[in-house]
Amino acid sequence: MESEHKIQNDIRVALSRQHCTVFRVNVGSVHTSDGRFFSAGVPSGHPDLYGWRWSDNQVFYIEVKNERGKPRQDQIQFHQMLTQRNVIHGIARSAEDAVKIVTSGLVGYGFKDYGGK
Repeated sequence: MESEHKIQNDIRVALSRQHCTVFRVNVGSVHTSDGRFFSAGVPSGHPDLYGWRWSDNQVFYIEVKNERGKPRQDQIQFHQMLTQRNVIHGIARSAEDAVKIVTSGLVGYGFKDYGGK
């Protein structure tokens, strides 16, 4: 089984070849020296990758999962918000899935079994 990290890298290369700009989302949390907890990054549930198509500047979001991966509840909620706004997004288990989501302008691809449309 391929790791999500490898799938994510394959997706970034494949979408770049499709004339898209793609960003990987980095998140993290640390304890400060005075004991406070600090969380950096995007909101909970934000997909792993986002970017836009050069042809029409349409934004897209890609949640990367391996063949057994399932979205968390916060990821499903983010999906529902994107769906309500008709934003291109989906779960990609391969570079081919991601290319299909982005080039076909799919909304919610792969979320059907998890409370999606």
